[in-house]
Amino acid sequence: MQAFHNEPAIKDFFLARIATHRAADEIRHGYYWENGKGCAVGCTLHSSSHTAYETKLGIPYVLAHLEDDIFEGLPSPEDQQWPQAFLAAIPVGADLSLVWPRFFLRIATDIEHGLLRHVQAAKHTRQKEAIEKVIQYYEKWVIEKKKPAAAAYTAAYAAYAAAAAAYAAYAAAAAAADAADAATEKEWQTERLFQYAEGKL
Repeated sequence: MQAFHNEPAIKDFFLARIATHRAADEIRHGYYWENGKGCAVGCTLHSSSHTAYETKLGIPYVLAHLEDDIFEGLPSPEDQQWPQAFLAAIPVGADLSLVWPRFFLRIATDIEHGLLRHVQAAKHTRQKEAIEKVIQYYEKWVIEKKKPAAAAYTAAYAAYAAAAAAYAAYAAAAAAADAADAATEKEWQTERLFQYAEGKL
């Protein structure tokens, strides 16, 4: 797949469309495409079909989701500039097949902000192992320049899902324990308050 199907006219068309929506203040958060207004994807395609990025623009649909997620998190005026900046940055004819796996590896392994940074404690051992398996899958994808067999992803994702479920159970138990501790502390404080009021303290 080549970006914009290797046709400069396609890129120019969609950039002009987005520029028109931006000038008319029609780029909005919270919905795809309604009454001539919409989000980054909506104003690009005039629909909510992320997969149409592949057929109409020659851009992997996962990047359409990424564009949209970033757009929804941006404040004004950066959000208004983002859809146009996103398309403008993509060279005509570029092979974008490795953009997503490389992006994932960056956010997973970044020393300061990556996923692994948040699971270094011993209590997160299962989560760390699961994330490492997913990272290995994406590293294989980048090295071999093609998506590994589905079975490899299924195994990696299953490990991640199991770890996520285990962490959810741990978090729920921890929250329950915190709630119980808070209730006990409140009872103790109430008892002390009454004792003070009765002159026993």
